[in-house]
Amino acid sequence: MEYVRLGKTGLKVSRICLGTMTYGTPKWRDWVLDEDASRPFIQRALDLGINFFDTADMYSLGVSEEVVGRALKDFARRDEVIIATKTYWPMSDDVNARGLSRKHIMDALHASLRRLGTDYVDLYQIHRWDYDTPIEEVLSTLNDLVRSGKVRYIGASSMWAWQFAKALYTSDLHGWERFVSMQNHYNLLYREEEREMNPLCIEEGIGIIPWSPLARGFLAGNRTPDKKGDTKRSLSDGMAHDFYYTDSDFEIVSRVEEVAQKHGNTPAQVALAWMLHKPHIISPIIGASKMPHLEQAVGALDIELDESEIGYLEELYQPHPILGHQ
Repeated sequence: MEYVRLGKTGLKVSRICLGTMTYGTPKWRDWVLDEDASRPFIQRALDLGINFFDTADMYSLGVSEEVVGRALKDFARRDEVIIATKTYWPMSDDVNARGLSRKHIMDALHASLRRLGTDYVDLYQIHRWDYDTPIEEVLSTLNDLVRSGKVRYIGASSMWAWQFAKALYTSDLHGWERFVSMQNHYNLLYREEEREMNPLCIEEGIGIIPWSPLARGFLAGNRTPDKKGDTKRSLSDGMAHDFYYTDSDFEIVSRVEEVAQKHGNTPAQVALAWMLHKPHIISPIIGASKMPHLEQAVGALDIELDESEIGYLEELYQPHPILGHQ
C-alpha cells in the first residue's frame, strides 16, 4: 500500500479508500450487505494496508456507520485508521433532520459519533451544497466542531466549482477552517470535473478523493446496451442507467478491455490505474461487494500505464451533462 498526504494537510491516507455504502442493511437497498457479510471486507481492507474508510449518515440510514464503527473497533486501533463520514441528506421526515443548518450539522455529527463508537471523526464532509442555508452558517458551524476536537478536518462533496470557490473564500475571509478535500464524481466515463473543479482543487491544494471511480461498475466491462449487469446492484441501480450507457461509454470500455488484456489485468484495474496515474488524485473511493473486487483494486496500484495508453483511453471521451449534483 502507498500513503499520501490529504491535500496540503499532514494527514496520511492510503491510496485506496474503502467506501462503505455497500455495508449496512439490505432493508435500505437490496444490494447492501448485512453486518455479518460486511465485516470480512473491512478486515481484509485493513490487512491490505487500507487505513481510509468513507461512510455517511444516510447510508442505510445510520446502520452503515454502526457496522463500520464496530468492525474498526474490533479489527484496528482507532488512532491508526482515518474515518470519514458525511451529512446533508434527510435522515427522517422531520423538517430539520436534513440540510446543513447549524442545528442539523451538530445533531448529525453527534449521532454519527454515537453510531461509529468514537469521540471524533477524522474527516467530516458536507454531502452536497445546501441552497437553503447561508454558507457562513455552514462554515462557522464546521469551524466550531474542529475547535471542539470532535472533527479533525472538513471536506466537501459534489457541487459547482463556483460554490466550492465561494466556500474557500469565505473560510479565508473569516479565518475559519478550510475544506481540505473534495469528494467528486470522476472516472474515465465522466470527466466533466476536469473543466473547473479539478483545476480549482489543484490550485488551492485540495485533496481529490473521487466517488464512483469505476462508474458504478460500468468500467468493469460487464454491461451491454441490452444488459444492465450481472449483480443485484447493477440490475436495480437506476442512477447508473441514467448516468452512463451512451455509445461513447461503451467504446471507451472496449478500449479499457483492450489495454487490460495487454497487461493481463481486469478492466476495472486498468480504469482505476488510469485514475491513480493522475498526480492530483489522492485516494479513489472504491466499493466492494465481492472480495476479489477489493483485492484487485489494491492491485491496480502496481499497474504502469504509459502516456500512449493513457491517451488511447481518453481519446474517445464525449462531453456529458452534469451528473451527480445538478
